[in-house]
Amino acid sequence: MKKRIELLAPAGDFKSLIAAVQNGADAVYLGFSSFSARASAENFTLEELKKAIEYAHIRNVKIHLALNTLIKNDEFDAAIAIAEKAYEYGVDAIIVQDLGFAMTLIKYFPKLCIHASTQMTTNNLDGVKTLEHLGFKRIVLAREVSIQEIEYICRNTDVEIEAFIHGALCISYSGQCLMSSMIGGRSANRGKCAQACRLPYELLQDDKVIDKGYLLSPRDLCGLEYIPGLIDARCYLF
Repeated sequence: MKKRIELLAPAGDFKSLIAAVQNGADAVYLGFSSFSARASAENFTLEELKKAIEYAHIRNVKIHLALNTLIKNDEFDAAIAIAEKAYEYGVDAIIVQDLGFAMTLIKYFPKLCIHASTQMTTNNLDGVKTLEHLGFKRIVLAREVSIQEIEYICRNTDVEIEAFIHGALCISYSGQCLMSSMIGGRSANRGKCAQACRLPYELLQDDKVIDKGYLLSPRDLCGLEYIPGLIDARCYLF
């Protein structure tokens, strides 16, 4: 059976949500004002989240809430409370990086779809199978996974697979770089990456500059031309 393709778009604020819905997105993912990997975005309050879900659902569009940072022990109850409210509002899924947080949601909210964030850097079939066994309903693959590997994964699992076709790439595996944290205390796993890899650098050898420029920065991902291949690979989502 051919798997359904879903166009998923991000929204950092309500205007972006409206634009995504009005331009044909099947689903929209958005961040909360805390615990989101896009901490620099405007993001949504609980009141705005409820309004967003109502706006989207009446137009047959799904809402996925990203609570996809690593969560500290003293933040755990607050994160659970946000997830509970989102569940009451009718959110379609919650995107999670923190495994302990995910397992708690799966245990206490069995009807809520939990998606493994790209921040979990799942990049092979064994990782996908493990998360599927734990109860995740969708796996957002690491952005570094090749289209050949995506096809292999999709053809060997029944869990939903999501892949990015647009956006920034990380010099490390998505979200696992500690460079920003080490330089300025801004952790990528807390949604505060300063994108230090995108700055210009000099490469030295024996105290002599042998190269300079944007030596670490990868180009942004633009995979529009690969959409037909992803569809053939039976990937669910973009």
